[in-house]
This record gives sequence, C-alpha cells and structure tokens, in this order.
Amino acid sequence: MTSDTRAHVRITPTHLADGRELFYFDDSEPYVSGAATRRLDDPRPLPDRFAPDEDGHVPAGPELRRDPLTGEWIAMAAHRMNRTFLPPADANPLAPARPGATYQDGEIPADAYDVVVFENRFPSLMRVPGVTDEVALQDGEELWQTRPAAGRCEVVCFSSDPTASLRTVSPQRMRTIIEAWAHRTEALNATEGIEQVFAFENRGKEIGVTLHHPHGQIYALPYLAPRTAAMLATAQEHRAATGRLLGRDVLEAELRHGARVVLESEHWVAYVPFAARWPVEVHLVPRRDVPDLPALTDDERADLATTYLELLRRLDLFFVDDETAIPLPYISGWHQAPARQGRDDWRLSLQIFSVLRAPGKLKYLAGVESGVAAWVSDTTPERIANRLKELA
Repeated sequence: MTSDTRAHVRITPTHLADGRELFYFDDSEPYVSGAATRRLDDPRPLPDRFAPDEDGHVPAGPELRRDPLTGEWIAMAAHRMNRTFLPPADANPLAPARPGATYQDGEIPADAYDVVVFENRFPSLMRVPGVTDEVALQDGEELWQTRPAAGRCEVVCFSSDPTASLRTVSPQRMRTIIEAWAHRTEALNATEGIEQVFAFENRGKEIGVTLHHPHGQIYALPYLAPRTAAMLATAQEHRAATGRLLGRDVLEAELRHGARVVLESEHWVAYVPFAARWPVEVHLVPRRDVPDLPALTDDERADLATTYLELLRRLDLFFVDDETAIPLPYISGWHQAPARQGRDDWRLSLQIFSVLRAPGKLKYLAGVESGVAAWVSDTTPERIANRLKELA
C-alpha cells in the first residue's frame, strides 16, 4: 500500500477480498495528513474473481458483439441480471462498515470515508487475465464478430451518508470528487486497450437507479462509444473546414448571444445547448481549451466545485409541485477526449439532462426517437434557459 497527496487530498489504494482495487480519497483529518489510515483489509470470504473453478475453468468475462448493421459494439453482461436492486437500508453495499462489526457484505471495509472509488462487483466491462483482446467470429460467420469486453467499470461513492446527494456535499468534498474523477481518468487513459473514459452519475428512481446511495460510475471503454465517435468526426470536419476548434466556436457563439447562458464563473460557463434534446439539459464547459479533467488546473478545479454545486441547486428548483420543489432526476456525464486519438480536436464538457418534462410526467422516447434516433424536443432551449436564469 502506498499513498499520495495532491491538492489537499490523500489517495490510498488497497484491494478487496476478491482482488478488486479500491481507492480512498481523503480530505479530512487525521487521514489527509497521513496520521491515520482507513481500514485496508476486507474480511469477507470472497473467492478471487479470476480463480479457476473445480474443473479448472477460469470465469469468463463479459463479451462484446459487433452489430453488423451499424458497426456498434454491444456488451453482453448476463451476470448483471441478478445484481443488487434497491436493497434495504441495512443491506446497502455502499454504506461504510458498522463500527465494531466483524463482518458485513458491504463493499467498503472502513467504518467511515470521505470519497471512495472501487471496481464494480457486477461490471459491464472487465479485462480477464490471460484473455487476449482479439476479434473472433461466432460460429465461423463473417458478420458475427465478437471480442472480450476488456474494459473496466468503477463506482465512485460521493459520501458515506446514504441520505445525502451530490448537491448536498460541501464545496471541499465536491473538490475531492473532482480529484477522484481526474485521477481515475488519467490512470484509465494510460491502461492498455482503453480508448475512452466516461465518468457519469445517474440520480433518481425515474432514471432507473438501483442504489439510492449517492454515487456515480466511471467506464473505461475498449472502443469509442457511438456518440463520442460522432462528436469527434464532427469536430474534425469543422477543423478541416475552418482551422478552428469546434468546442471553442460553440462556446464563443453562446457567449456572444447570451440568451441560453445560465451561469458564469471565473473559469466555467453553463448554457443550454442550441439544439437541446431533453426537457431539461445544460452543458457546463471550461473557459480554457482543455481536453479532459486531468488537464484542469487547481484553480479551475476549485472553481468547478462551487459552480457545479450552484448548477445542481438550480436544477433541483426547476420543477415545483404544490409549492414544493422536486429533486430533479438526471444523468450527468463528462465528455472527455478519447485516450488515443483526436485529442487536439476535443474540448471538455459536462452534459446534464433530465427525462422529467413536468411534475409527475416523464419524457418517453417516441418510436421515431428510439427507432432511428430522430429527436423531437417537447420544449425550447430558450425556455429551459429562462427558467434556470430565474433561479439565480
């Protein structure tokens, strides 16, 4: 075990009983100074996840199959069918261990923590030692291409308090979470075979959250996701036609017109995009051209901590029912530069959006949206922006 300290955060790695990695990100004493260390051993009798069975067979990881009609890779992770689903409070796997307990089947051994990142117990993507990441043909059919889903899925716990949310953490804790995102992005980008790192959060039962404890996820993909590939291709076409960075041009256009800009700070700008798809959608971008979270300076990270929390505050006031604000169900995700291609054509951005279109009413994708991705908005970006400006 080794620790490192950066930006007033101490990072301490360890391993869980089945071999998965876990990282403590501490910003409180006595841990941040190194005067004390979180619990590093995992007392659970979990077998090594890669240990051969009685017949000598190594557990198979999830598989990728290429859709012959679109060229997209689809992960087949059948083991996730029985993953944890809305457990009772006394069986929350993301809660800290109970003080004095000799054993409980939770993922975090310590009885308190600030921020924790660990490998998902039920991953959609996982590299299995000894399995080569090569394309093979299923049943010898040329169109049926398969390959190991040799990526990585991590869970980020924002707080040890199961009743908290990302919006309710302190600016200091938000800063620690940003450090965790940046640290894991840098490490995963450097991992062999990884093409893209996507850090995201799902919040709310309407989104389909299966654990209400405040947490997010980080996916390290062994391919470029379709939306990322499309965004990169568009940015490269723009560069070829104009010699300029598309993300910079979009930001400057929004700032010039101002109608959809909802929040500005020294280092960050939030705006509702010109062609917003969702009933509520906001993009948060840095003023400086940077490709990903690791490239942010300390000042930009500190400013992001307070700016992000202010944006979440407004979003949680967006809808009101009977004079009561409705906590917004949302998905937020960091669109970062691919690990190995097109980094000079990319500009970091956070997209946060909600499927809630009115109190008690969700936006369900219509046939034309689900079937051929032809989007239809139920509102206008300007209306979304005006509402967020009212809440300043």
